[in-house]
Amino acid sequence: MSTHMNRRQLLKTGALLTGGLGLLPTLATSALAHAPAESFHPLKVLETDESVLLSAPPEVKARLSANENPFGPSVKAKQAIQDAIAKSYQYPFMASRELISKISAYENIPAEQILLGAGSSPILLAAALYYSKDGGSVVTADPSYDDLPEKAEDFKARLIKVPLTADYHLDLDAMEKAIAADTKLVYICNPNNPTATALDTAKLRAFCERVSAKVPVFIDEAYIDYLDDPKAASMLDCVRNKQNVIIARTFSKLYGFAGLRVGYAVGPTATMRAISQYSNGGMSIAATSIQAAAVAYNDFEYLNAAKAKTVASKQFLYDVLKAEGYTWIPSAANFVMFPIKMEARKFGDEMMKRGVSIRTWKFAGKEWCRISIGTMEEMQAFANAFREIS
Repeated sequence: MSTHMNRRQLLKTGALLTGGLGLLPTLATSALAHAPAESFHPLKVLETDESVLLSAPPEVKARLSANENPFGPSVKAKQAIQDAIAKSYQYPFMASRELISKISAYENIPAEQILLGAGSSPILLAAALYYSKDGGSVVTADPSYDDLPEKAEDFKARLIKVPLTADYHLDLDAMEKAIAADTKLVYICNPNNPTATALDTAKLRAFCERVSAKVPVFIDEAYIDYLDDPKAASMLDCVRNKQNVIIARTFSKLYGFAGLRVGYAVGPTATMRAISQYSNGGMSIAATSIQAAAVAYNDFEYLNAAKAKTVASKQFLYDVLKAEGYTWIPSAANFVMFPIKMEARKFGDEMMKRGVSIRTWKFAGKEWCRISIGTMEEMQAFANAFREIS
């Protein structure tokens, strides 16, 4: 037998030595766009987070269209990036193992049940590929974050979209009833994007217990850190209790890593092993990013400070909307959705002319604007522009 080892075999061996599935590089994935797609199809082809920003004028006063954290990353994360540069010629096996170990210890989840990714997007793609490979259907809410469901549809899965409740929450009862004989996955984004509504924890946990006995449940917790008690609200208990539930997390939101690209998923060992076959795992993450994440993970001093600033900016936005006679959906995340009084695309264009990027939707018979929470200076720029056209 030849003793030659190619680069792919070397990476795989190094990944296995770390002891975590999060480092297992297997099938290469295509380049990914991070922007969420519209669930309202006439608008879907017109704008995404990415297309809005790419069409923006050179001087954007307020970038409020992509649900980013304008206060991050933390000082510790920035220092870790600088420290990592000198040895960035090396594959970051140790840093990946360190991050997996920290997640494993804090969440009381075995390392082999953790899959790393360059943000949550590659993990969502891997799940879409795996659960659509034999056809079937995926149950999701409408509107909700469409990355995983629409990629599954691209690979020939059938989407079953369930409208939200009258108060714009995911309708768990209706989603359960919508499960068909060929359903391969139920996808839930909590808190939901674009509405920023959060589900009752006890009801969601009971839903997961019932439904996962029949169909896998994928919970996207990208915005979970913005809740008052993220650990209590998370469905990770379902994974600990051996239920067929997968949890996706990202550093892109409260941690401020949207451009650094770090995320992970947690689920049953066999499921993580299966999904990893469609993902490059931790080897898709740059050495600078993974070391920053390992240092930043659960830096509660920074996270609480960033959350407090987000709350202050959000309250400023509420005050502006109220003064102008607008209502809004109460937000459990770092963005706010409110109905507008003109055609959505025109509203977006008018705001962009004034240097403010936002997102728009049409659903439930209304035109909507979604505002990402920015710095107080950015929120003031929004307020100035909004008052001119409201």
